[in-house]
Amino acid sequence: MTKNKPPLLKLHEMTPGQAGDFFALLAERVKGARRDGKPYYTCRFRDGHRTVTFMAWSDGPWYEACAQQWREGQCYKIRGAYEEHPTYGPQIDIHNIRPATEADAADGFTLLDFVERTRFDVDEMYRELWGLAETQISDVPLRRLVLTILGNTAKRLKELPATRQHFYSFAGGLLEHTLSVTHTCLHLADKYAARYSDLQPPLNRDLVVAGAILHDIGRTVEYGGEVTAVERTPAGHLLGHVFLGRDLVRDTARTLGDVDPELLQLLEHILVAHLNRSDWGTPPLPLIPECLIVHHADDLDAKMEMFVRCLSRGGDAGPMTARDPILGRQLYRGRSR
Repeated sequence: MTKNKPPLLKLHEMTPGQAGDFFALLAERVKGARRDGKPYYTCRFRDGHRTVTFMAWSDGPWYEACAQQWREGQCYKIRGAYEEHPTYGPQIDIHNIRPATEADAADGFTLLDFVERTRFDVDEMYRELWGLAETQISDVPLRRLVLTILGNTAKRLKELPATRQHFYSFAGGLLEHTLSVTHTCLHLADKYAARYSDLQPPLNRDLVVAGAILHDIGRTVEYGGEVTAVERTPAGHLLGHVFLGRDLVRDTARTLGDVDPELLQLLEHILVAHLNRSDWGTPPLPLIPECLIVHHADDLDAKMEMFVRCLSRGGDAGPMTARDPILGRQLYRGRSR
């Protein structure tokens, strides 16, 4: 007689005494020793909303597997029971455990459930960004270039942070930042194209939109690893996202073969100059108005996210936040309106 398969649950929804299958990330595995010298591991498993403890004792059934096979940052499918200890808090008793695989996606498994992530739906944001490229870039070869790159980098765009520490430092942050910058650039391009209608040649709206969508595309090459453990790649260390993005655009344009050479060069300038820094003479400063627009939209969006995160962070009561090491200042939060 076949036993009924345990229900598939979410770790953060389990109640004390409930048992079943669930996915969890091994966030921490620390070795210790009891007073009698016998070793053990304290393991912290979590999803995006709850962290639980599992003790792998040396005389228990999971000690050897924990010591030799379990890895921090790895997601697992666990069969076990959830409990809440009055002193030690949420605990799990593991009955069976294996690494999660791509096949588990059929049961709803996604790495994004186990890390800090954007509050917006990544698939919807990606469709919106694709739609902007499709409808707001009138030059056909340039539009094809942008859409080809978006298609080739879709998975990483949806997973990666914009940066690891400074701004939008969470899964999906790169896509959220890119979409926000693109909307701002569209507004600014239309505003200044109308304000300076006698500029010759006129402000190139297509170039602004393409530059906004692709300004940080090099991040998809700069960062590697799973979404639970994003690390800078060797190429990221050696070149950085600015030049990696330029190379990605240049190589894709060469493959397509129909992008106007002058337009491509101007787009490359936006990618390498939009940071507006000239330390030791490289990279160059913005030299065209389209690049200036992308620079300010990008800088404003990054700093606004850092401001909001700093102001939303808990801490000591008082009118000022703690000093934010990235912004290099305290922010005022004592206002009533």
